[in-house]
Amino acid sequence: MTETMPNMIFADKHGNIMDFEGLAMVARSGDYLLPVSRGETIPLPPGSQLYVLPDRYPVGLDRDTGEIVTLTKNPYDDRGPVYAVATFLSAAHTQTHLAAWEKADHAQVLPLYAYTALGWADGFVTTALRTDESRRQDPDMFHPDAVEKGIRIWKREMPGNRLVDHLTYCAQGYGCPAALNLFQGREEAPLPTSPSCNARCIGCISYQATCTPPSPQQRITFVPEPEEIAQIALRHIGHVHEPVVSFGQGCEGEPLMVSTVIRDAITLIRRKTAKGTINLNTNASMPERVAELAEAGLDSMRISMNSARKATYDAYFRPSYDFDSLFRSAEEMKKRGRFVSLNLFVSPGVTDAPKEVEALKDFIRNSGIDMVQWRNLNIDPDFYLEMLDQRLPSGIGIARLIEEIPVRRGYFNPYLP
Repeated sequence: MTETMPNMIFADKHGNIMDFEGLAMVARSGDYLLPVSRGETIPLPPGSQLYVLPDRYPVGLDRDTGEIVTLTKNPYDDRGPVYAVATFLSAAHTQTHLAAWEKADHAQVLPLYAYTALGWADGFVTTALRTDESRRQDPDMFHPDAVEKGIRIWKREMPGNRLVDHLTYCAQGYGCPAALNLFQGREEAPLPTSPSCNARCIGCISYQATCTPPSPQQRITFVPEPEEIAQIALRHIGHVHEPVVSFGQGCEGEPLMVSTVIRDAITLIRRKTAKGTINLNTNASMPERVAELAEAGLDSMRISMNSARKATYDAYFRPSYDFDSLFRSAEEMKKRGRFVSLNLFVSPGVTDAPKEVEALKDFIRNSGIDMVQWRNLNIDPDFYLEMLDQRLPSGIGIARLIEEIPVRRGYFNPYLP
């Protein structure tokens, strides 16, 4: 059986990534190490990135003894050090297992990315599922020349619009897929609005008070005027097939903190057109404000959560609001016939733990959730487990969990006809 398992991947002291057929691929779910069969993997999706992990030794399965062992020296020259390797999956793919490693005592917390298992079987393979067929963020859909041309057009048409300048930096500085799509005239446009937040997420990608771990991007520093927002949204809606415009981006805090601005922007948009889907990505912490936005013309809302259990949710979000607000915000949308999805942060071994699964099913059933977007949690898994401070049994498996959730599955905010 072990002969058909993928090979383990490791990196040498120079950062060269290679496979070793003497050890088979091992992955991780929570605190559990699991051998990986070929059937549990897919070819590494194009656009995925490879990460060499400092001060973390690779782990594999000895094909002869069946033991899980740690590799501390390069098997090809008997020299060290060696490092574990993980992949950061391209969009529309959800991890089913984490990368496995043994951590050195002096290892620092990893940056805020997702660390998915990686192996080799006639090419790189990984443990993941494609959970959305939309190609809106596939790497071959982005064309630098078209983006630069779009930026010039937008700046010419909207001189002085601060949000255009901000999104230009997002596109050119960070390669933000949402900003790239905006300037290419495709799919979903971002409308960041809020520099402040009412949660202190341990995995916030735009603000870390202690810089440990560091944020990979900067947060917007101003609140745009409703007119600036509407100007961008209306142009996108008027030029794009099946357009979506979304408040609540990775480069901002919580959009409900500036709900009055968003309400006025939605009003301006809907005075001009009934077309397009107006979406809100949010922590859903203020049900009354959600109701106001729904009345103004908000079509869909995506609630971010790592868990439907209060203890697990609070440990990650560190909120200043009650957990029940999420459910009540969903109710406000559903009583008005609006679309609601969950932006579920997936961490294998936590998300699929039995009590987490039951809580998630209850939340979806009782709140009338229409869709789950299965997004990978960007965090060092050791740090995450430490912050949760819970003892969790082995999970049922992410693939099984996704199959058992009886609502639409995806990765992106959908266009609603």
